Amino acid sequence: MNHLQRWMIIPGLALAIWSCGDKKDSADRNLEAQKAIQEGMQKEKQMYEGMQKGAENLEKKMQEQKEEPKK
Repeated sequence: MNHLQRWMIIPGLALAIWSCGDKKDSADRNLEAQKAIQEGMQKEKQMYEGMQKGAENLEKKMQEQKEEPKK
């Protein structure tokens, strides 16, 4: 009976240690994923703002071209 308990405790401890390590790894992966998502959102926001500035500049140039012949 004592021998059977050892065979039950050893794998149980190994499983407990293994599962604890997995939680830390998954937490690290989740943190890295969140950082990547935030960086992607920041880059997308910068790209959108750049497109807006480009559109505004294009509108200004078009307006200037329309006003030049009138002068």
